[in-house]
Amino acid sequence: MSAKPVGPQLYSSAAALREKQAAHPLGDEIYDALLADLIALRIPPGERLSVDALARHFGVSQTPIRAALIRLESEGLVLQKFNSGFSAAPLPGGNHFRDTYAFRAMIEPELAGLAATRATPEDITALEELCHEMSRLAEESRPDNFGSFAERDNAFHARIAQIAGNQVAAEALSRLYIHSNLFRLRYHATITTSAVSEHLELLDALRSKDAAAAREAMARHLGHSRDRVEPFFIED
Repeated sequence: MSAKPVGPQLYSSAAALREKQAAHPLGDEIYDALLADLIALRIPPGERLSVDALARHFGVSQTPIRAALIRLESEGLVLQKFNSGFSAAPLPGGNHFRDTYAFRAMIEPELAGLAATRATPEDITALEELCHEMSRLAEESRPDNFGSFAERDNAFHARIAQIAGNQVAAEALSRLYIHSNLFRLRYHATITTSAVSEHLELLDALRSKDAAAAREAMARHLGHSRDRVEPFFIED
């Protein structure tokens, strides 16, 4: 598949990117812009990503472009093949997501129960901040925010796994690339607002150190998340 020209009709605004460079590292801004475009499918699955074309579009050197693409590759959103360069990863099929949810249902409720007994005040504060950021992004309800929301969503679940203290389980969950790919299937505001409400319920259980309530809240959240995305699974 040949690379398509990079233009404003497909990719995030280079002008908007430059406006934020003074406050944030350039590599992070490139990553955020490409993540938003991948989730919103402005960069469709299979699209080749020319480092040179992206550098020209954003008005930067190739170094931050490569760094962003490598980071996205580590998260399962970009593929790199020998002699072929980078391309947007295909959307996973329905069987993959069903297996993913089955695995999460076995692991994450128990991690939430453990986290409820081990969370420190600093942990609770960090989770509260993530919930606050997700709530703000959901209220704005802009597609360009969904990449940032997916990052916070991932960080929220990852933090709970880390608090639980099982490093093997935490690492296994981190390799599933769950949240970003979910948003590629449907980056609609319904997902963000519902997820915020469910996260707050889970946070209440963690704050109260109620292990049983935390397990139940996580199980409900996973079930609702599965049901929201089920109609958009790609059949294998």
